[in-house]
Amino acid sequence: MGIPALQNVTGIFNVASSLPDYVTRFLTRSNTRSILQIVWDFRCGYEPYLESPVFPIILSVVFYFVTCLPFTLLDIVCPKQAWYRKYKIQVDKEVTKDQIFDALSLTFWNHILLVLPRAVAQWIWCPVMPLPEEAPSLFEFCWHQMAGLFLFDLQYFCWHVAHHKIRFLYKHIHAVHHHFSSPFAWVTQYLHPLELAAFGFLITANTWVFNCHPLTAWSYMLVSIIVSVEAHIGFDFPFLLHNLDPTGNFGGPTKHDMHHLKPHTNYQPFFNHWDRLFGTYCPPVKGCAVRNKTLQDNKRHTRQSKKVN
Repeated sequence: MGIPALQNVTGIFNVASSLPDYVTRFLTRSNTRSILQIVWDFRCGYEPYLESPVFPIILSVVFYFVTCLPFTLLDIVCPKQAWYRKYKIQVDKEVTKDQIFDALSLTFWNHILLVLPRAVAQWIWCPVMPLPEEAPSLFEFCWHQMAGLFLFDLQYFCWHVAHHKIRFLYKHIHAVHHHFSSPFAWVTQYLHPLELAAFGFLITANTWVFNCHPLTAWSYMLVSIIVSVEAHIGFDFPFLLHNLDPTGNFGGPTKHDMHHLKPHTNYQPFFNHWDRLFGTYCPPVKGCAVRNKTLQDNKRHTRQSKKVN
């Protein structure tokens, strides 16, 4: 007859041996481990796919399409709804099916002629990078992404100003993006192939600058897509980041809509500090084309300056 306590312990070990590896590791690790290790351990068993140099490209492309789709459905199904018109920034500009088809067509050809060859080249020539066992710390995970966003924001600001100030660059490259004066989700990547390639390179290179952990790099790519799409959705929903930011430094869709209306203002893609520093910031129009007091004061000051000059 066995000892009951010993039988209980044996039973516990038998149950533990049948659990997935990532659950077992979570139960047996110390409490000082990174909180992100729980997420990172889900990679186990999928390393051949996640280690592929093609994985980040597939992840970003699929995520971009998934992020744009809900706002496209709103533009197609709900344009007559009262709440839609309340939160639509340029309420007098309807998003038509022809516009959506036009934007999707350019996006499709950019992916076929640019993104797909890049993916094939990386698959052939880039080595497989083994994934680390340990997840990044929560602090590293957060600050690397914030630093990457601020760095890209500065890089894009410089790129954007140059393409508006130098006529050749605007005419032959950046003018493609300004085909629409009222943005909607698919306008995010309605870009000249060179511009799309440049942005893809900068976002990727910024993860090299900070030597980001793969989990951080993938999250940074997804956050960049979210913020970029949000800037082009054409809505001023109360839950968007620019309405929740107490510092007023986040741009959001209202600011970028104003850039498409007044192309020599609001060059920053994510934040406001460089635009304010260099005098290119223009207060945005809110939802339902509401012009706030700051914008009205800005227009009045501009008119008075022109009269004086």
